[in-house]
Amino acid sequence: MDLRALMLGLAFAVMWSSAFTSAKFIVADAPPLTALAFRFALSGALAVIVARAMGQSWNLTARQWRLTFLFGLCQNALYLGLNFVAMRTIDASLASIIASTMPLIVAFVGWSLLGEQLGRQAIAGLFAGLAGAVLIMGSRISGGVDPFGLGLCIAGVLALAAATLSVRGASSGGNVVMVVGLQMLVGAAILAVAGAALEPWEVDWSPSLVIAFLYTTLVPGLAATLLWFVLVGRIGATRAATFHFLNPFLGVAIAAAILGERIGPLDVLGVAIIMAGILAVQLSKARAVA
Repeated sequence: MDLRALMLGLAFAVMWSSAFTSAKFIVADAPPLTALAFRFALSGALAVIVARAMGQSWNLTARQWRLTFLFGLCQNALYLGLNFVAMRTIDASLASIIASTMPLIVAFVGWSLLGEQLGRQAIAGLFAGLAGAVLIMGSRISGGVDPFGLGLCIAGVLALAAATLSVRGASSGGNVVMVVGLQMLVGAAILAVAGAALEPWEVDWSPSLVIAFLYTTLVPGLAATLLWFVLVGRIGATRAATFHFLNPFLGVAIAAAILGERIGPLDVLGVAIIMAGILAVQLSKARAVA
């Protein structure tokens, strides 16, 4: 892996991990589902414009359309929608830790249900990482975390894992940036309906809301997505996924630095275990495809 790929991977990890902290500012001043619908409408429109400038087409196959809808439903409407609602009552650091277990859940589903082969190191890392997540959740539950918000985050990461498994087919025919834009627009439409049905329109147009909304839309929402595809094109999806091991630490560190969230010793231990587990799984996969 060259220096440029390393810098791209680090930048992606920071962008992805910062989304939880910026979301915390948004949900403090705006209805979460409606705010997220506006974010995806803007991000999706920008992604489609970028894709068209790259010469990509929205004439997808019927199967790509079905999977694009499924991805937009699972990742954008369910995963992020549930997380945005949850972060009204739980810390951004906890939401980021739970979300960072997604590569472990995907690996577990692939190994246990889809017949994918994992080496001993990957299996050990898989169970160690999941144990680290259980350790953190146990300490937070004993500390009085909102169980409803915690449940929403867990349901969200399961939806994200389903989206990750489905996107393999959605982008198989090329047009990956177009597919990303269209699934964002799918998420925007679903969330707009849900927000209109479930949320009152109560917005405090504070500077922090405006800044956080623009940042979340342009950086984690659009720039990180495009950066990911550049990174995958440079070093491949398996090696690029190795950078996910940084997300637990970065998510917690950014939330602590900006929001002042308290991090306990069991959180630190659990984050270290999750990071080691993700790294073990991804390195094992990288060696398998080398």
